[in-house]
Amino acid sequence: MASNSHKGSDYYGTAPYRSRQGLSTRPVTGNDDIQLRIDPMHADLDDEITGLRSQVRQLRNVAQEIESEAKFQNDFINQLQMTVMKAQAGVKNNMRKLNKSIIQQGSSHVMHVVLFALFCFFVVYFWSKFSRR
Repeated sequence: MASNSHKGSDYYGTAPYRSRQGLSTRPVTGNDDIQLRIDPMHADLDDEITGLRSQVRQLRNVAQEIESEAKFQNDFINQLQMTVMKAQAGVKNNMRKLNKSIIQQGSSHVMHVVLFALFCFFVVYFWSKFSRR
């Protein structure tokens, strides 16, 4: 790899532009193109290419799974948002109806609820007081 920075020189006995075992490059005269020559003794590149293809295929499958999961979750979130919006609308309508009924019946309704709560409190208080004896 250090020989890449020394173009055209024979660095530590390697050929010029040597990039890795079995591969070497040489410049074409008058042009910036580079020719690649593969040494047949180190022809394990086919195995590496096959391995890379299988890894790319696996990554593609993972990406497709991620995409399908993302679509599913987006659809689920959209449905959930619609459900929440419907629930909010229902609560708003019920609050409006409750407010109208309170206004029509007056504040006596609230007084009855407060009196009932006080009555329940005293019943529980006296029950707990007499049950200890």
